[in-house]
Amino acid sequence: MNTSNRENNNLIENIKEHKELIAALLSGFITLLAWRMESNGLITAAIIAYLSAFVIGGYAKAKEGFLDTIENKTLNVELLMVLAAIGSSIIGYWTEGAILIFIFALSGALESYAMNKSHREISALMNLQPEEAWLVRGTFEPMKVPVSTLKVGDHLLIKPGERIPADGQILKGTSSIDESAISGESMPVTKQVGEHVYAGTVNLNGTITINMTKPNSETLFQKIINLVQSAQSEKSPSQQFIERFEGTYVKFVLLAVGLMLFLPHYLLGWDWTTTFYRAMVLLVVASPCALVASIMPATLAAISNGARNGILFKGGVHLEQLSALNLLAVDKTGTLTVGTPTVTDIIVREDLNERDAIATLASIESQANHPLAQAIVNYAKQEKIDMIQGVEIEDVPGWGLKAHDQNHSYLVGKPEFVGKLEATNFANNAAEKLAEEGKTVIFMKDERGIAALVAMKDTVRDEAKVAVKLLKELGIEVAMLTGDNEKTARTIASEAGVNKFIAECLPETKVNHIKNYLQTYRNVGMVGDGINDAPALATASVGIAMGGGTDVALETADVVLMKNDLSKIAYAIRLSKKMQKIVKQNILFSIAVICLLIISNFIQVVDLPFGVIGHEGSTILVILNGLRMLKL
Repeated sequence: MNTSNRENNNLIENIKEHKELIAALLSGFITLLAWRMESNGLITAAIIAYLSAFVIGGYAKAKEGFLDTIENKTLNVELLMVLAAIGSSIIGYWTEGAILIFIFALSGALESYAMNKSHREISALMNLQPEEAWLVRGTFEPMKVPVSTLKVGDHLLIKPGERIPADGQILKGTSSIDESAISGESMPVTKQVGEHVYAGTVNLNGTITINMTKPNSETLFQKIINLVQSAQSEKSPSQQFIERFEGTYVKFVLLAVGLMLFLPHYLLGWDWTTTFYRAMVLLVVASPCALVASIMPATLAAISNGARNGILFKGGVHLEQLSALNLLAVDKTGTLTVGTPTVTDIIVREDLNERDAIATLASIESQANHPLAQAIVNYAKQEKIDMIQGVEIEDVPGWGLKAHDQNHSYLVGKPEFVGKLEATNFANNAAEKLAEEGKTVIFMKDERGIAALVAMKDTVRDEAKVAVKLLKELGIEVAMLTGDNEKTARTIASEAGVNKFIAECLPETKVNHIKNYLQTYRNVGMVGDGINDAPALATASVGIAMGGGTDVALETADVVLMKNDLSKIAYAIRLSKKMQKIVKQNILFSIAVICLLIISNFIQVVDLPFGVIGHEGSTILVILNGLRMLKL
């Protein structure tokens, strides 16, 4: 019984979804019957059938046209079509009028299908949200409950192959997670206890238990959906211009049709029937349907494409602006670079064993919270060097650490702390050479002098180098903004392939630098982490946040990259440039078709049915051309 009801509901939903197409086809079938009746002399029955075809095929578009006119207080193309059909019937061209309604209704149904295709991308995204989850309570067996009933703090069991139903933190288990739904990244990410997972992503191979940390309405996945939906409803400047132009153009067409209703009769000697008929054809072929449809389908498709690839646009205006960028300003830490220092060089005094020296240094640094200390500890762990127990330390703020164990005392820190002359002379002035390479150097000193030197550096991301190269190929200059000193900034810029950089740049001065770039380059993008770079992101023509899956990034910039991957910016710019190219193609094509049809009407080589086919066919073509943006 339930299966039968479900099938009936699905049938009703399908009918509702395709009602425009069904009405158009029914209108066409009735028009064919009416034409047969007229051929057999059944004039009255034929006229009744034609009127039925008018009502069935034209009702939806006529209603849409009148409601839009009342709401926006401007005329639109739907009204032009209705007037043309009525005018044709008045002079006895019932067949032409019915064909006009049929083709217009059919093209309208196909337009709706094409426009909804990009919206289906978001519907498909929404369907990735599970409706049920396994709720764990104490020692009881997990219960399957609706996701809508879950609360923050609930413990949820996710089995291999299941979608994660809520944002949460892993309490138990380790697994590979497919996060492509939120990041566009196809490679799975291994998640362990303490790490965060997101609703809509897929647990691939391990059983995990998570603690739900956010209500369903505030999950990252839901925010992405809301963001894309709002972006699709926001119109670009080009679309806004076209819609304003439509109202003025329709008035001009009606004025031209009004003049054509009588001027050709007096000026060209046309009979009244021909004059009126040609005015009706002008009403059809001069309508700007294709022009109006030139932009929005392409924009919606591009926004959907971006969302599928982990790029979120907050509106068509930002997507449009990307194509005009001349310079992209990039924050260094966490954008061009990994954001955390790594050990690059270790030099140990000749009389010491390197592993023993590293073990001592790592044991001292393990008790400090500084990023440089953590880098040394991580290096020791990677090299599987065991740390020494029983080392006591004393923190000397701004300088380094004092440490001692049962046998030795140590100083760890900057050259001035351990002895600048000794540090400078150690290992043939190695520290100076390393500093010139943009590396930070610290020393460890024991009773016999400098025992070891460790150099560290915030390394440039491999994908950042590729991204900078791609951006240059697109004709966009890249400038790096960093708080580092001149030497370090120059080294990082050189490694990343960046020609312009500003060193010793404070967060509060980034806005001034962006303003200066805007005066020189006009259209400037800014890439940051979405938090301390917020003022600069807002000042730039387009602000791009390196999201890394964070909520803060969703609130900050105009464009959000769900992964810290600069190469996505090049993809977004290519997407924008392709969209602009398609929009220009559509506009030129639609204007050319309108001009050709108007000229053909004046020289009487195109009749109403062919005028309708040319007009509506061009509309469908520009929409289908716009939908090419679903793929880059």
